[in-house]
Amino acid sequence: MKLQTVTHVVIGIICIGLFPKAHAVVPPPDGGYPNVTTAEGSNALFSLTSGYANTAVGWSSLFSNAEGSYNTATGAGALLFNTADENTAFGAATLLFNTTGEDNTAVGSAALSNNITGSENTAVGTEALQFNTDGTPNTAVGYAALKNNLTAGGNTAVGYDAMLFNGALAHGFPFGWYNNAVGAGALLNNRDGFSNNAFGNDALFFNVMGVANTAMGYYTLWNNDSDKLGLANGNTAVGATALFNNIDGSENTAIGDSTGRNLVVGSNNTYIGDFVGAVVGDESNTIRIGDISNGNGAGSLQCYVGGIFNNFQPVGGTVVQVTLNMANDHLGWDVGPGNNGNAPTRPAAMLDGKIGKVEKLEAMVARQQKQIEALTAQLREQGSRIQKVSAQLEASKQTPRIVSNP
Repeated sequence: MKLQTVTHVVIGIICIGLFPKAHAVVPPPDGGYPNVTTAEGSNALFSLTSGYANTAVGWSSLFSNAEGSYNTATGAGALLFNTADENTAFGAATLLFNTTGEDNTAVGSAALSNNITGSENTAVGTEALQFNTDGTPNTAVGYAALKNNLTAGGNTAVGYDAMLFNGALAHGFPFGWYNNAVGAGALLNNRDGFSNNAFGNDALFFNVMGVANTAMGYYTLWNNDSDKLGLANGNTAVGATALFNNIDGSENTAIGDSTGRNLVVGSNNTYIGDFVGAVVGDESNTIRIGDISNGNGAGSLQCYVGGIFNNFQPVGGTVVQVTLNMANDHLGWDVGPGNNGNAPTRPAAMLDGKIGKVEKLEAMVARQQKQIEALTAQLREQGSRIQKVSAQLEASKQTPRIVSNP
């Protein structure tokens, strides 16, 4: 890919040379030098030797560049220590300390200013990715976006202070990697958490170590992992302030405005509907869909569920009647008249998963035992054959040869 880029640039330059001779501007522009180089400003491209197609505009821009090519630096101190190829820096002190990092783009004062070896980073905005040193690749758009990231990579931050402290602890892969934050203050305090997605201002604001959380809407999962214990993982919140107070709960799903706001340490809950869970306390392993826990005293007034009307089930055997507690919308079950007052046996399909795993393990062991027995039989048969052949060889050795006289 890089070879193609270089080839295209060279071809373009050759084509320019073949154009009909045009009238030169008067007075001629200064700053043009051999190797398709442009330099303007005190000490710009000061150390250049064989580098090709570089452009430096500003005090000491590309100062240390000797052999690096296809770099563009505009602004005082831009790419000051650079020796690598194909970096683009616009703004004072952009990519200031970059040495061997390649294919970086920095736009804005001090953007990527501390980058040293990190490559393929894009920073647009003042102080965006300012302290990144080796992280590769990251994309930061907005003032101070991913400002304190050091070595983490694969992150995308869009918005004022988005992922401000991400990767600040530099604990290495995968800590601080593969996060996406869109919105002012989204994932602002994240340091070691990875594979998180935050869309909305201040979404996942206090998350530090939480993993694989998804927040969509302003202030969603705001307090998630605020105690820095790393227990709040795998949560999904869609809607403004959804799961707002969750700290250590995990595997929760909340869809709707302010849904599940009372969960703090509860896990494995599913809440659907605006304000669902508003009048209940912390809980776990619960499903609430538009019930009266939304605080309006009525909940949803009608319920329609497809795929039921055409599935007639006679009451009896393993079929029970579904019950509804009118006081709190709690669903349950009771035996029907066809069950003679006896609770049905739990169907095999609903047995505890551990039993199923044990059965699978037993079946696998049985198959392996049969394979071992078959292999043992084959070895015995081969051993018997070897004994027979050995006996025949021994007999042939003991049989004396009779030489007949002519």
